[in-house]
Amino acid sequence: MTKAVVSDAVNVNVKVTLRHSNNHNDIEEYARNAVLALVKVYPGIISCHIILDHQKNDFEKNKLAEITVHVPQNVLVAKESGAAYEQTIDNCIEALSRQLKKYKEKLQ
Repeated sequence: MTKAVVSDAVNVNVKVTLRHSNNHNDIEEYARNAVLALVKVYPGIISCHIILDHQKNDFEKNKLAEITVHVPQNVLVAKESGAAYEQTIDNCIEALSRQLKKYKEKLQ
């Protein structure tokens, strides 16, 4: 199940894909808000794709989050797994924040 939403406040296209699960509106909203917070780090983000996956064969770290951020002339990706979606999303956002800061420094 995939949903694409363009935020009015920030012109960033955010697409959320749920794999092996459905009806997680709270998690989708949490992920969207987390990604939109990345605009404070680098305002030139073009689009984001969030993939949330539930692995049935792993019992401890069965929640996977993969966030892809498209910026001019580059694509940044972060993947994390953990026991809860919120934790994996936060870890991805931290990694992407570091990548965006490095990208921003490289441009200057």
